Amino acid sequence: MKKVFALSLILALLVMVGMPLSADGHERWDGADDLAVNPLACGMGDEMMTDDSDDMAEEEEMEMMEYDGGQPAMMDMDMAGMDITLVDVPKLIGIGYFAATTLGQQQAAEELGNVSVTTDAPTEANIDDQIQVIDTYITQGVDGILFAANDPVAIAPVLRKALEAGIHVVGYDANSEPDAREWFVNQAEFNGIAKALVDSLADQMGADASFGIVTSTFTTPNQARWIAEMWAYASECYPDLTWLETLEAQEDAALSFQQAQTLINKYGEDMDGIFAMTSVATPNSADAVQQAGLCEDVAVVGLATPNGMKPYVNAGCVRDVILWNPVDLGYAAVYVTRAVVDGEFAPGDGSVMAGRLGELMVVNGSEVLLGPPFVFNADNINDFDF
Repeated sequence: MKKVFALSLILALLVMVGMPLSADGHERWDGADDLAVNPLACGMGDEMMTDDSDDMAEEEEMEMMEYDGGQPAMMDMDMAGMDITLVDVPKLIGIGYFAATTLGQQQAAEELGNVSVTTDAPTEANIDDQIQVIDTYITQGVDGILFAANDPVAIAPVLRKALEAGIHVVGYDANSEPDAREWFVNQAEFNGIAKALVDSLADQMGADASFGIVTSTFTTPNQARWIAEMWAYASECYPDLTWLETLEAQEDAALSFQQAQTLINKYGEDMDGIFAMTSVATPNSADAVQQAGLCEDVAVVGLATPNGMKPYVNAGCVRDVILWNPVDLGYAAVYVTRAVVDGEFAPGDGSVMAGRLGELMVVNGSEVLLGPPFVFNADNINDFDF
């Protein structure tokens, strides 16, 4: 049974959280209103996923956006083949996800033999602290900066400063404004992630399910884009889904647990699912559902690394975990940077070679696509260790 909201309650909630209460096209989360969306075709299953991939490839081939990234200032020395030093500045350190991207970067550096990578970042997902770390390395001098942005706009000026200093800049996981970096390694297309998440919830709880969302912040670029695409896809394919509320959890484990509890306590039996948008929010939302004894009543669908989700998947409390391989993501970022430095990858190119990953395609002007999202479940999650 779905909850019927009075008009006064709708208006009150919109004022409090700036969120729509349904994905029916009447209202939309303000934090995603200005983001362009490109929802995929409706449908679930391997056959539909294959068809979507073909359609996406045809669309990209027809449009082929011009390169829209930035370029570093010209340097006197040709660094092709020479040893280079990179610094990796993710959103934060101390969580499994970015430990996995760091592992991939070290694997790539070892394979290449002429790259050194150091990871340095704040212990909390704070954009001001992240900017300060990047600024420090600009002053010290490095050949390249890898980053995962906490805020795409706020981080842009310091990245442009790096380019002006002749430092190569490549993003991964969470983008900046395009002209503030040369390339962005996109873990998966935003609309593909959105489709996988929404399809999973609808398949588990029905096309008229109600859901809440636990995200990092409303300004974190990848989460905002995923939510925008989820809204667009649900509006087209599952118009009876009810969007209850979205809460911020700041990439914090305790706060993620608390926010999931808040949704459970606030909506009770009227909530059928929780979308968790980060590798911190997903296991902690699952923990909140499990402790509440609601594994059969509330589906948790989110993005997380497999090790953090194994207890909940193996216990039958979570069915699907959507992600990609973050080890490969970090690995690809280093290979892209090395190819740029060597002059083997430049604006206008349609692909780049990335070691064991083979050929990666360029999309959206200046993005390198790692590949489609991957669904971890009880059949395969124990085969992975990260």
